[in-house]
Amino acid sequence: MRGIFFDEDEARLAALSLVRGGFAAEVTRERLAGEDDDEDHPWAVVTDAPEVVLELLVETYDGWLDVEEPEPTRIDLPPAPLPLPEQPKRIKRHPEI
Repeated sequence: MRGIFFDEDEARLAALSLVRGGFAAEVTRERLAGEDDDEDHPWAVVTDAPEVVLELLVETYDGWLDVEEPEPTRIDLPPAPLPLPEQPKRIKRHPEI
């Protein structure tokens, strides 16, 4: 789960708060699509903390919560086709010789 912050100091304070709470937290630079200026990229705090804890920090430091979408459930493939006969099926019986 990630919290996105516009100020580096606020991102580091949020990460420090999470670490003091016993959670893992890492601060990285978040590159948004279409942003050319390196100075305008926001900061991301990646953590294993519960969503509620990170949401409170995001609200405190005026950021936003980036919730990861759950992976779609795996759709099972249809079963393999049944084997086909090697010769055509005989409708009439062969005359007995």
